[in-house]
Amino acid sequence: MSGSTARFDEFETVDWIHDGAKERHRQTEPQRQSAEPRHQLLLRAYNAIESWVVVTLVGVLIGINTAVISIATEWLSDAKLGVCRSSWWLNEKFCCWEHKAGECTSWSTWDNAIGADSVFVRYMAFVIMGTAFATTCAWLVRAYAPLAAGSGLPEIKAILGGFVLRGFMGFGTLVMKSVGLALAVGSGLSVGKEGPAVHMGCCVGNVVSRNFARYRRSAARQREIVSAAAAAGVAVAFGAPVGGVLFSLEDLSSRFPRKTLWRSFFCALIATVSLQAMDPFRTGKLVMFQAAYDRDWHVFELVFFVIIGVFGGAYGGMCIRLNLKVAAFRKKHLAKWAVAEVAVLAAATTAVTYVNSYTREDMGELLSYLLQECREGSTGWNNMCDASRASQVAWSLAAATIIRAVGTVLAYGCKVPCGIFVPSMAIGASFGRLVGTLAQMLHRAHPTWHMFAQCAPDTPCITPATYAFLGAAAAMCGVTKVTVSVVVIMYELTGALNFLVPTVIVVMIARIVGDMVVEGGISEQLILLNGLPFLDEMEDEVLDVPVAALMCRVDDVRVVREHGMLVDEVRRIVATDVRGFPVVDDAGRVTGYVGCKNVARAVADAGIDQNVTIAFDQSAHRAGVLQLGSLVDTSPVTVRPQTSAETVIEIFRKLGPRVILVTSEDDGQLEGLLTRKDVLRHVRSQQH
Repeated sequence: MSGSTARFDEFETVDWIHDGAKERHRQTEPQRQSAEPRHQLLLRAYNAIESWVVVTLVGVLIGINTAVISIATEWLSDAKLGVCRSSWWLNEKFCCWEHKAGECTSWSTWDNAIGADSVFVRYMAFVIMGTAFATTCAWLVRAYAPLAAGSGLPEIKAILGGFVLRGFMGFGTLVMKSVGLALAVGSGLSVGKEGPAVHMGCCVGNVVSRNFARYRRSAARQREIVSAAAAAGVAVAFGAPVGGVLFSLEDLSSRFPRKTLWRSFFCALIATVSLQAMDPFRTGKLVMFQAAYDRDWHVFELVFFVIIGVFGGAYGGMCIRLNLKVAAFRKKHLAKWAVAEVAVLAAATTAVTYVNSYTREDMGELLSYLLQECREGSTGWNNMCDASRASQVAWSLAAATIIRAVGTVLAYGCKVPCGIFVPSMAIGASFGRLVGTLAQMLHRAHPTWHMFAQCAPDTPCITPATYAFLGAAAAMCGVTKVTVSVVVIMYELTGALNFLVPTVIVVMIARIVGDMVVEGGISEQLILLNGLPFLDEMEDEVLDVPVAALMCRVDDVRVVREHGMLVDEVRRIVATDVRGFPVVDDAGRVTGYVGCKNVARAVADAGIDQNVTIAFDQSAHRAGVLQLGSLVDTSPVTVRPQTSAETVIEIFRKLGPRVILVTSEDDGQLEGLLTRKDVLRHVRSQQH
């Protein structure tokens, strides 16, 4: 997939070196000013406590927000099917809480609510309400918070990589993402809430931390909170605090020091405890599809596990490829018709999914059914455990897998809040349950075959629910290309330690097969398609060139002289959209780098005549000269023109400067400069 640079100008680059230096100065300055040891001790105590207060607040708010969205989503999903006559604000589960299955008279389908008994009325109610929810969501997002559309994961990766997108993690985006997500998932579109949960978590982290001066002034410290909030978002989405931290480490964060790891784990823990306290499903479960298994697996089942792993990788790769084609078509032809597209997509999706009982259900609820073991004497939900109807169940599962796969390819990326994790898990679980059902049918038909010699007589040998569990893991890995955190998340969902080895096997196979179809997960591919700035680990492989081939040459670079510049001349230079300038002496040798905003602010505050001279050196104050040497970074990162591009990329990744100056090897004269965006532009141009 070739990449563009279409959205580079929307992002500002963070200078981690400069930001870190300013933060260290802020920390030490109050201590130097406070001579009393008692004051210094109190100051250190406040600084130590403040970060934990912020992390705790973020975790609590993420848990509460997730619980509210879960409750709203359940009600909207059930509202397409019927209404609680006694209390319209209750979903079907809570409406029939005190009744046995099949004996609830308070819940009424829409045809019965109007005094009829018609399948057509139920069908039309399902389609009309689902379309109305999705259309309302698309209109609200377009009108009030366009940045709330999509999953948000590609942008979060770019932000954590050292770029700033204004408004993306603001309060307005958080509100509309939360409201829109409930409407989008409740409408029946093949979208999930787990990806957007990360975006919402980061919004909460940003909104809370901006109320504390220490985080408001420091991008580096804010990145710690955003990383922790991202981990908490995944944790509450799957009820997996450890998996959430690993997902943030493995897939989202470019830099994850030990301090951030510890705070991310604490934030994820607080968020999951808050969600547990809210108990939105009234089952004691953090998510609807948690399950537990008490049966073991057999060696002969590895054949079926391999099939599931291959499917997960093939589905993930094909889903990414097809979704990218849909996204490109959407950008080219449907950009002006975003709301109409969502309306048509919702109408088509609900019209098709109602026909199949497996796709009619909310995907979270469907997963809870597919992942449940069959109990002896029970036919299970939708007769899944009825041996006499196994063939019918298999055909229904196959149809559900195809319908959901097509729906996910078309829906992911439309202009509503949407995620792909749970839809992929539902697709993988449907296929896994299908494979498990077919394997069970084979065993029942031929119990004496040698491959079934391990099976004990008169006891269930094959458990289709565990195949669904493995299928969910394989499909999730196939579409995200995340491995370790997927295994941990699935373990935390089920506690099935005895299925840890099969989970690792299917996830690794899914990753290998998925990489054969397309390199990189869907987030990485969308970063390329949408032109987001992000230094990926793979991109240094195509840069077998020196820095001189990438840099902006000195003739095209605006510089400020160390001394002898008039105020009016400096004002004209800083009025441009450039973030900073190299400082050079009379011979063109680099003496430092100065930020544009700092110079503009200092000149404005001075209120001096336009003919006054400005000096950027470190000499003593002179009459008639505005001395701005204190604003100059006298030790900017510099490299030689022959330095390899791979070295420069590592400097950008590990140190995080905004600009690298290129100087001559003999006398230190400025030859050019290089930014992260310059490197990325060259990489993307090579990929075309």
